[in-house]
Amino acid sequence: MITRSPALLQRHDEAEPLAPPPAWQAQLAGAIRDPAELCRRLGLDAAWRPGAEAGHALFEVRVPEAFLARMRPGDPTDPLLRQVLPLGEETLPAPGFVADPLEEAAHTPARGLIHKYAGRVLLIASPACAVNCRYCFRRHFPYGENAPSRAQWETSLDHLRRDPTIVEAILSGGDPLAASDRQLAWLVERLDAIPHLRRLRIHTRLPVVIPDRVDAALLDWLGKTRMQKVIVLHINHAQEIDDTVVDACARLKTAGATLLNQSVLLRGVNDSVDALAELSERLFEAGVLPYYLHVLDPVAGAAHFDVPDDQARELIAGLREVLPGFLVPRLVREIPGEGSKTPL
Repeated sequence: MITRSPALLQRHDEAEPLAPPPAWQAQLAGAIRDPAELCRRLGLDAAWRPGAEAGHALFEVRVPEAFLARMRPGDPTDPLLRQVLPLGEETLPAPGFVADPLEEAAHTPARGLIHKYAGRVLLIASPACAVNCRYCFRRHFPYGENAPSRAQWETSLDHLRRDPTIVEAILSGGDPLAASDRQLAWLVERLDAIPHLRRLRIHTRLPVVIPDRVDAALLDWLGKTRMQKVIVLHINHAQEIDDTVVDACARLKTAGATLLNQSVLLRGVNDSVDALAELSERLFEAGVLPYYLHVLDPVAGAAHFDVPDDQARELIAGLREVLPGFLVPRLVREIPGEGSKTPL
């Protein structure tokens, strides 16, 4: 489960002197964490509260103000709200939906490190997220067991140093950009010193839900690395991309980053050709290339978002009729034990 303890965000920075937090950290700390408050702020009928409370008990609400501002008040079908509002359906068991759908626990040779693909390793750079998405495939992940101290990070880094076949380090989480810039600069500096690493990939939603995260401190360490930089954003609906997100993307590109996007196909959010086509167009306007469209990982509590495979294929066929090929994302599923994403 995404951590409920904001203190873990500063786990590696205990010696950092007290100073006013950056604007993004203040926004992160001020995120809505009460389902009743979320319903009240959006003017939802009181009938939504019992389900929201039940879902929150399993996986807590977390919604930053900057993301909330893009939602339509009084509309329970709003595509952004649908992604973050707990529902009573989350408490219902569903066949095939499990706590660890990708079986990641079997691929953790060191604390905070997942190694399941050839040439790449995934580092859990932060146990926290800025927003808790209800379909998150790591909503049950044991982050408390995978949040290493700096000394423990050295064990994970030794795994990379010993294996010259590893050419790409992927920072993930949680959301890696929920860690402080001091910690990220420290980690990236050590990755930079591993000569066989060529690429640094960062999977993040923070520039979308709190665009102020892309500040001078972030751009400083990102711009200094010798590695090729790829930032994979997670945006599911065109409504998520306002001018502040476009500006954040532009700032990331000034640091030399290639911007890609991966989405999850979600019932009631983006399960139409029109929604997906508008998303691709809006992404490209923001300088981001559509990359993957994932079918839902079968994580317990998210079955109500599932879209059948046949419908998913029909949607991609529809996109090919209305978009140029470079704006059609690849439809994929992640299957435990496979060496890459599996095209559908």
